[in-house]
Amino acid sequence: MFDALVAALAGIGAGIAVMLAVGRMRAARAPRAVPAGPSALSPYEDGRTQRVLAAFPFAAFLIDSGGVVRYVNAAAEELFEIQTQRAVGQALIAVVPSVAMERQVLAAIAGETSERDITIGNFARERTLGITVHPFEGGAVAVAADRTALLAIEQVRREFVANVSHELRTPLSAIKLMLETVLVSDDDAEARTLFLPQVAREVDRMIRLVEDLLELARSESGSLLLHREVFDLTDVATSVVNTFAQRSTAAGIELDLDAPEEVFVDADRNRLTQVALNLVDNALRHTPQGGNVSVEIGSEGRNALLRVRDTGRGIPYHDLPHIFERFYVVDRSRSREHTGTGLGLSIARHLVEAHGGTLTAHSIYGRGATFVCRLPRITEKD
Repeated sequence: MFDALVAALAGIGAGIAVMLAVGRMRAARAPRAVPAGPSALSPYEDGRTQRVLAAFPFAAFLIDSGGVVRYVNAAAEELFEIQTQRAVGQALIAVVPSVAMERQVLAAIAGETSERDITIGNFARERTLGITVHPFEGGAVAVAADRTALLAIEQVRREFVANVSHELRTPLSAIKLMLETVLVSDDDAEARTLFLPQVAREVDRMIRLVEDLLELARSESGSLLLHREVFDLTDVATSVVNTFAQRSTAAGIELDLDAPEEVFVDADRNRLTQVALNLVDNALRHTPQGGNVSVEIGSEGRNALLRVRDTGRGIPYHDLPHIFERFYVVDRSRSREHTGTGLGLSIARHLVEAHGGTLTAHSIYGRGATFVCRLPRITEKD
């Protein structure tokens, strides 16, 4: 009987097999009475079986041949938010309202082992569980693990690879086409004048993308080094506004600085300059001619504030929660030349958080957007 449980769970994986082996050794060493004849325990009430399943880091159920739950371990109580006393003696479908899992259990009772993912919960808290069910003593043993986070990470990885591939393929295809045109133009000076500057721009765009990817990788991995110093945040804002002065004038956008007070921070000057550059660049790209972009420095309690406001089209409500995600683009109809790499805001948030601060966005669609960077402020008392 006990060996049957071990055989039933053998397909779940090496980690689970180790847990089973440990459980068997512990159970073998434990003192126990051996009942005789008709008073022998059923396989679902056997203490050794239950001790092994209790040691599992995964949710586990024992179900008898009638589809009734006979044992639930602590991991199952937590995962499915149930209580043992209310679950034992109930049909599995009444304990876990999943038709897919019930079908797996019925198939296991008939002798079939199965592994599959099922979705449970409502839209607000939907989870994906990996369910493995094996036949056991005329009934079944079911083991479940929450795979929601793992699948989400895998989805992010796939999207990231797809986005990077797309971002690199587009300029590479353009470069290839333009160079081929130059090569077949028989030393045509006009073709070189027309296409070679475009090739240079596309190469620059790829370099920016690779640099942004490296910066994002460093910040997300926690390996970002900060060279801290105490300085006035106004210095950073002034430098950034001066950097974009010519571009804003050419675009017909008013760019101004509002810094009525000194606000000191203990931070990496270059990293915060990068944050401000990304925020102002983003604001200018989304503000039409005749609009205004304002960079503001201030304080709020023990926080230093860097605000970047614009009078552009704003951010749609459904896009607002996603704008700090990698490669997220609000207006996909805009040309790639004007949308940037799609990494600037994500990098900015990571850099701010590395300083112990926060970066948030507020917007009403059609009425502009405001990005607020909050950082620990150095006060006189410090």
